[in-house]
Amino acid sequence: MTGQAKLKALVVDDEAPARSELRYLLDEAGGVEVVGEASNSAEALQLIKAIPYDVVFLDIDMPGLSGVELAEVLAATDRPPSVVFVTAHGEHAVKAFEVAAIDYLVKPVEVSRLRQCIERLHPSEEAPARIERIPVEKAGRKVLLQVDDIYYIMAKDDYSYLHTEKERYLSTISLAQLEARLEPQEFFRIHRRYLVNLRRVQEVVPMYGGTMLLTLSDPESTQVPVSRRRVPSLKKALGL
Repeated sequence: MTGQAKLKALVVDDEAPARSELRYLLDEAGGVEVVGEASNSAEALQLIKAIPYDVVFLDIDMPGLSGVELAEVLAATDRPPSVVFVTAHGEHAVKAFEVAAIDYLVKPVEVSRLRQCIERLHPSEEAPARIERIPVEKAGRKVLLQVDDIYYIMAKDDYSYLHTEKERYLSTISLAQLEARLEPQEFFRIHRRYLVNLRRVQEVVPMYGGTMLLTLSDPESTQVPVSRRRVPSLKKALGL
């Protein structure tokens, strides 16, 4: 990250040893200057009013407002800082996604993983921050699914089904929320019920009435419909 200014960071955790450990790891990783610490959300809000932080490294389980609730408050401010959750638990990944956290780190955090996170906090002006994994349900457990493995996503009421090459996963995140986060990564809304990974499109089939069918590159050659009003923008996205 040569030539990039260090990001001003706030570390929020109710345990002092955890704050010290994260401060040490951030110093090792580089690219971030910790200029504030808080032991709860109320302290954090006071500090954020005084200093315009670039990023807040935030525990989730804290007395008073939880980390997720604090992130929701911060998102409504005039200049919201980026939020990175640092937690000992993986089950809050869905909520972290919903409040548009930049990253979700599970303790103990490795310096190499922290460097990846910091790189994500330094996006170019043209490139929105990528997300790499989406929390889904599988056999009663939360699984983090790699975005690149998704072929298409189908809306199901307020939930979504994420289809990979051979499996289907349920997500409690709505299609609209997924669209907002995945659009910069070549995912395209082709229909009110479908979001497709354009990298997985193998064939485009024009249909009667100005609609289309997309054939995907999975073993079953799955076909998904394109609504008529989405055809022009899809053609542009595919260079047709």
